[in-house]
Amino acid sequence: MKNYKIQTDLACESEVLHDKGKSATDYAERTENGFKVAKLTVKGDEGEAAAKKKRGTYVTVFSDMISNIDGENFDALATLIANEIDSLIKSSLGKKPSCVLVAGLGNREITADSIGPKTVDRLTVTRHIAEHDKKLFDTFCKVPLCAVAPGVLGQTGIETAEMIGGICDRSSPDVVIAIDALAARSTARLGTTVQISDSGIFPGSGIGNRRSEISRDTLGIPVIAIGVPTVVNSATLVYDALSKAGFDEIGDGLEKVLHEGESFFVSPRQSDLISDRVSALLADAINELFLY
Repeated sequence: MKNYKIQTDLACESEVLHDKGKSATDYAERTENGFKVAKLTVKGDEGEAAAKKKRGTYVTVFSDMISNIDGENFDALATLIANEIDSLIKSSLGKKPSCVLVAGLGNREITADSIGPKTVDRLTVTRHIAEHDKKLFDTFCKVPLCAVAPGVLGQTGIETAEMIGGICDRSSPDVVIAIDALAARSTARLGTTVQISDSGIFPGSGIGNRRSEISRDTLGIPVIAIGVPTVVNSATLVYDALSKAGFDEIGDGLEKVLHEGESFFVSPRQSDLISDRVSALLADAINELFLY
């Protein structure tokens, strides 16, 4: 069937992984504690052109449906994610951070877009303790942590990037961890994939509502982006159904219908469970990383 291009936020869905741009990208896979981990490194202009992603390192952790994982497997997944975040911070910053800001991006009123704010709700913030009681801080904290859920432009009238930039100016973190819901190309990725990168983030890019960039280029400090796909373009469902039904060609009329469907995004019926469990997972990973 004709290869129909659909936007995705996931580096693991890039065409570059196995065929293109190998001289400007590195790709490796491993398995740890039963979870597959893939690492894509995009280098220079050539790599960006091939991968259609900003240069940087993209780590993808694959699991079963996160909302169905519990017990030791849930803890193991949180530890794996914490270690990958830590690795990217160390490689980006070159030292232990003296303060970290977590930004939970998205609209908490929309279930599929609420992962960022819900994660912030579950964090143990400690920056204020470090400032007022250093002895108490040293007993159970590794790094001062502050957090914010800035909402979206339609709620605040302020670009998220502007708000985070202002907070960074006042709180002086060494690193920003930005958490957001993503759009995937494949329904199999929804609620099962965690992407961690050091390339920053464009809020809303996956659904065609790209906002101002949040990255080292705009903030002057490393930005570690963490995302979990919660929606797919409705055209994906049509395209996949046609492929499974054996259709080999897309006529002009059908392609027009697919393009018209690109403005609609769908999420799984259990999206409320996904957002709750994913936010718990990411909060556990971050708390583990910065608390004793």
